[in-house]
Amino acid sequence: MHSVTAPVVVIGDALIDELRDSSGTRDFVGGAALNVAVGLARLGVPSTLIAMVGDDADGERIAEFLNHHGVGFLRTIGPNGTSRAISDRREGEPRYIFNEAAQKRVIEFGPEARQAIRDSPFTLVSCFPFDDLTQVDLLTASVPAGRRRMIVDPNPRAGMLHSRERFVRGFEAVAELCELVKVGDDDARMLYGTDLDQLVSRLADTGVPHIVGTAGRDGAFVRSGDETVTRPIADLPGEVIDTMGAGDAVLASVVESLIANGVPDSNDAWGAVLDRAMLVAGATCRHDGALLREP
Repeated sequence: MHSVTAPVVVIGDALIDELRDSSGTRDFVGGAALNVAVGLARLGVPSTLIAMVGDDADGERIAEFLNHHGVGFLRTIGPNGTSRAISDRREGEPRYIFNEAAQKRVIEFGPEARQAIRDSPFTLVSCFPFDDLTQVDLLTASVPAGRRRMIVDPNPRAGMLHSRERFVRGFEAVAELCELVKVGDDDARMLYGTDLDQLVSRLADTGVPHIVGTAGRDGAFVRSGDETVTRPIADLPGEVIDTMGAGDAVLASVVESLIANGVPDSNDAWGAVLDRAMLVAGATCRHDGALLREP
């Protein structure tokens, strides 16, 4: 267990992943923010998730899952039940469908949530409704001014995206406050219609100090100031079974490294952070589902 004074706060989505494939239908507790919060806990970093669930069996299953992994849970009870993401893999590329709860999710930033954010060594935001500018204003108002202790992964989902233009505006407003932003190939294509390098350059130009880019089979890199450090995917035994949790595992591992050793100040230090993240992501991908695994 890391010696932090308060849990790391993670804000975003918590849902049920409904996986349909040739073997039938299976449900997993998931959501990008939830995966990161649980991943941190599995790496020994105390964490608290702020997310919306319903007052229903799925919501209770999520709460029990978080409790099992030692993750605190500050929940907003949504009027449309718990979010579900249906992943249909029966014909070629997966198709994703999100229910009404997922499309209309909101998070309440009450006194307990605001206090947790104020106390947290880092506040992570992943798969947040950045195209709801009221939600963006509530988020930014909850983060203490003048502290670059926020880390964001935009993680847009086509089935939950109401306005690409508003999402970009909300995301960039928050990115300006961040210590670190994580982005991937899919984010660049969906939000900007560009490649990952162009998005990273855009974020660097706005003043984001550190940007982690995940590029699938090409590994990951970090842009810190004018320097870029790159690492390939880890060469581990066994087959890759499921890449669903790779990006979340990278983010959890990077944050665990920041908690343990502080923000790196050299290329060698960032290289060590990425080496560790690639090992964790590689181990995670060798299991079904998105639960973080250590090598």
